Amino acid sequence: MKFRLIGVFAALALLSACASKPPAATTATAPAVAPGPAPGSEQDLVQNVGDRVFFAFDQSLLSSEAQATLDRQSAWLAKYPQVKVLIAGNCDDRGTEEYNLALGGRRANAARDYLVAKGVDGSRIQTISYGKDRPVALGDNEQAWAQNRNAITSVQGFNPQAQ
Repeated sequence: MKFRLIGVFAALALLSACASKPPAATTATAPAVAPGPAPGSEQDLVQNVGDRVFFAFDQSLLSSEAQATLDRQSAWLAKYPQVKVLIAGNCDDRGTEEYNLALGGRRANAARDYLVAKGVDGSRIQTISYGKDRPVALGDNEQAWAQNRNAITSVQGFNPQAQ
């Protein structure tokens, strides 16, 4: 019985030690880190601007919604003139590999040409077509296919010290 009572007191002592307050913070604190993504980074583009535009089936024409996204991208690129981007054209999984590579190329170039027309230096933009090889949504239905008909802009070689 004494051992149980001693065990209970020992457990309470350990619990009370865990419940003690941490020592007061010293006046030397770590510098505050700005919340959110680094300006000019891939995460900044994705979160604050939008990194992709979508296309109708078998089309490479930019919708008004796609143009609005590209308008935001061109303003963002004007704000960060040292940033270079890659625009990847993608397709859903219908059609031949050759056809989808060509269509993905037309989609990437449509986005690139729009940005250049808005004043972005074309030497800052590379394009590539992945055709149907890099789906963002899996499935054989219109919802998945619509997500995969896109052009995605990604930041290349981001250097936060160059900001």
